[in-house]
Amino acid sequence: MSGARLPAALLVLVLGCAGLAGCSAGEDPEPAGPAVQRSEVVRVPQDAATIGEALESVAEDGLVLVGPGTYPEQVLVEVAGVTIRGTDRNDVVVTGEGRRTSGIVVIADGVTVENLTVTSTTLYGVLFTGVHEGREVLTPGQDGYESFDPARFPPLERFRIDHVTATNNGLYGIYAFNTRHGVIVDSWASGSADSGIYVGQCRECDTVVSGNVATRNAVGFENANASDSLTIVGNRFSGNRVGMTLTSNYQEAFVPQRGNLVAGNVVTDNSEQRSPSQADGGWGIGVGIGGGQDNRLVRNLVAGNLRAGVLLDSVEDVPSTGNTLQGNAFRRNGVDVANASSELTPAAGNCVTRSAGLSALPPTLLDSCTAPAQPAATVADLPGGQAPAGISFLEVPLPGDLPSLEAGDGVPAPLPATVAHPDLAQVRVPAATLLADLG
Repeated sequence: MSGARLPAALLVLVLGCAGLAGCSAGEDPEPAGPAVQRSEVVRVPQDAATIGEALESVAEDGLVLVGPGTYPEQVLVEVAGVTIRGTDRNDVVVTGEGRRTSGIVVIADGVTVENLTVTSTTLYGVLFTGVHEGREVLTPGQDGYESFDPARFPPLERFRIDHVTATNNGLYGIYAFNTRHGVIVDSWASGSADSGIYVGQCRECDTVVSGNVATRNAVGFENANASDSLTIVGNRFSGNRVGMTLTSNYQEAFVPQRGNLVAGNVVTDNSEQRSPSQADGGWGIGVGIGGGQDNRLVRNLVAGNLRAGVLLDSVEDVPSTGNTLQGNAFRRNGVDVANASSELTPAAGNCVTRSAGLSALPPTLLDSCTAPAQPAATVADLPGGQAPAGISFLEVPLPGDLPSLEAGDGVPAPLPATVAHPDLAQVRVPAATLLADLG
């Protein structure tokens, strides 16, 4: 259930960057010269023609205020504490023009990106990452990440992504990797051939994903090896091929994935044909748990998913264990809860609160919470048939205008050291219409 990964063991994201308009990532640093006088607020295009140029003159904890326009840039953010704010979410557009790898890449602590659109990149719309060597941003490849050294690559600390529209990006719309103490809120992601929103490779993540819409992606929301204090609450993951996944993945550090709270989300109708294909052929699945452990799914609406509402599976030698499903509303799924784990890596300790009409595959799954190995079917046994062919990420329909922030020119306070998580006691099963009026 994990998404596509890049073939090189360590791929520099800025390959092919040289010579492209607005490309500011990975260039050789200029020779040392006189100290630059940096400003607390830099306006684009009034004070600087591009976002990249504005970052060269903004102070730490300052503000880059971006006016309406289309910005064909690949922006690297290495100024700590800076806020990049569009004046209008719909009219401030950073574009990769279908040829640049990324839109906005952040490698500094305490950065906020808000109230703008990032589109048409070949890999990443907005990427926050703690894995980089200088200005070279690195990503794990197919040979695994066993040599990952946390001391060498400490996590990026404190980030905020707010009212960002990420559309038609080649792999990921919004991507937080090796990060902690962050918020992804009130954003939109569509047209991603891997996942619309991705949080990966962190322990004690202290991250909240809330109020977002992910639709018409291969996977709406994906978690690979992001564990502990990660709260996914009040989102709409609807109209994708797979609504959301919680997975363990040996291509990244910190296996196994564990300990997320998934509450009050709408995970519905994930069998959208006008979307890019999912790398593993995923289709018609609401929530896929692949080697995920000790996650809590509480009071979500999981409905209309053609094959399965929640699918448990194993990943290599990592079983899905100890996951609890409590108080969720299941409706109109091919089957509500299914287990397709391998015989060699059986699921165990996954407990589902019974409700009227709840269906399971195998049917005895609901009675096996305390069994050392829970009964399993196969993916081929699921109803709903095979996935149809996908479309290019660049062909996915765009959303309409989306709500903007009131974009003043005030410099915000620095981001807090820790994140406030929602109170689970206040979370209810959402209405099917949650966030449906957007786009």
